[in-house]
Amino acid sequence: MTTRKLPQITEAQLLNGATPDGEAWHAFEIMAEFVGATERLKEITPAVSIFGSARTKPEHPYYKLTEEIAKQLSDAGFSVISGGGPGIMEAANKGAFAGSAPSVGLNIQLPFEQSGNDFQDIGLSFKYFFMRKVMFVKYASAYVVMPGGFGTLDELMEALTLVQTGKARNIPIILVGTVFWSGLLDWIKNTLIAEGMASPNDINLFQVIDEPKEIVDAIFKHYESSGFELTPAERKVQLYL
Repeated sequence: MTTRKLPQITEAQLLNGATPDGEAWHAFEIMAEFVGATERLKEITPAVSIFGSARTKPEHPYYKLTEEIAKQLSDAGFSVISGGGPGIMEAANKGAFAGSAPSVGLNIQLPFEQSGNDFQDIGLSFKYFFMRKVMFVKYASAYVVMPGGFGTLDELMEALTLVQTGKARNIPIILVGTVFWSGLLDWIKNTLIAEGMASPNDINLFQVIDEPKEIVDAIFKHYESSGFELTPAERKVQLYL
C-alpha cells in the first residue's frame, strides 16, 4: 500500500497562507482580527456608527452636516464610529475628534478609494469586510446613515435585516436627508410592503431626521427607559451576529 506524503510547510508559508488547504487557514487570520478588534473597542460604548459616501467633498453640505452631527453626538457622550476613510467618514471622525468622546475609524483595505483620515483617536484596519461589518453593529447603540452609494446601502440593509430578524438588538436607525432618501422610502412603502415582501411594521425600523439636535434627542429617547447597557439576553444575541 502506498503511503500518501503530505507536503512540508515552513513557518513563513503558514503565515502567508500557503498551506495544503490555504482557505481553511484563513480562519486563524479571521480569529486574530476579531480578537484584536474586540480588545480595542470593548471600552468605547455607548457609540453611534455613521455611514455615508466616501466621495463627498469637504465643501459639500452633507459633509458639514455630518461633522456637526458627529460633534453633537461626541459632546453628548457617544463615541462615533465611521469607516475611517474620506468623505462622510472623514466628516464623522472630524466632528467627533473635536468633541468629548472618542473618534473611531474602522478602516478597510481596498485597492481604491479608501485611505485613512487623520481624525481618529482609535483606528483599526480590517482585511475582511464581514468582520468590519460585525464591529459596526456590535458596538453601536444607533446607526446614523447619511447619503451614500452601494457601501452605504449595504450597511443600511444589513442593519435593518439584523434588527428585523432579531439577530441584533433594536437600535435607532436614522436616515439623514429627507430628499435624498425619499425615493427609497417610496419604493419600500409602495413596492416592498405593497407586494408583501416586507411587513407594514417594518417601515418603523428606521426614521428620517435632518436636524443634528433632533438626532441626538431621538437616540436618548429610545433608551430613556432601558438605558444603554446590554441586557444578558442582548449580550447573548450579540455573540451570534
